[in-house]
Amino acid sequence: MTPTINLVFPVQGDVLWADNNYRLYATLCRVCPQLHDLQGLAINTISGMPDRQGKIILTPYSRLYLRLPVSSIALVYSLAGQKLNIDGYEITLGNPELQTIQPCYSLKARLVTIKGYTEPMEFLQACQRQLQQLEIQANIGIPANEKGEPKRLTMKINKPNRSYTIVGFSVVVSDLSEEDSIKLQIHGLGGKRRLGCGVFYPNIRVKKGYQEVQKNVAETLS
Repeated sequence: MTPTINLVFPVQGDVLWADNNYRLYATLCRVCPQLHDLQGLAINTISGMPDRQGKIILTPYSRLYLRLPVSSIALVYSLAGQKLNIDGYEITLGNPELQTIQPCYSLKARLVTIKGYTEPMEFLQACQRQLQQLEIQANIGIPANEKGEPKRLTMKINKPNRSYTIVGFSVVVSDLSEEDSIKLQIHGLGGKRRLGCGVFYPNIRVKKGYQEVQKNVAETLS
């Protein structure tokens, strides 16, 4: 596996779009064009307090997480101190902290998207196939939303020439070995990882949600 780390930038500012994934990626690429071709890059969504009107309020704990190969740190370190205009809202990136990827028996991704799979059962079977390709043995499930339903999420992408919506689900993977935990954090699941999709982080407190099957997905796939 390629040695990979998290480069974590403090974010100063007031407000951002809640759906900031594509806007953030586009802005970062304008400031740091090397990101366009950087293999192994994942960019996590900047978090904040939702205002229920399509925006988030940034807090002292808001961070920009870049997951990338150790060999590429120098390419993106110039982002420190940069003032960025994210489609009308300004933020400033502080000096980054380097975090090594640590194993955790349970990992969670806010949004995983796999093209062509928008129903929970078929989606989880596709996720299981990807885990098998990575030779990862683990349990996988979709957390429940406040209605007790599989937590389906969407992300709207607004490009200059077209707009479209990505559909996916939150995903929890548990009972991971240390090696498999590191592997999943490096490789992720699904696509659009530069937009924050399929990026896994430790999920220490696991809540039971919608599981992939009543018994075992492997039985369904066999």
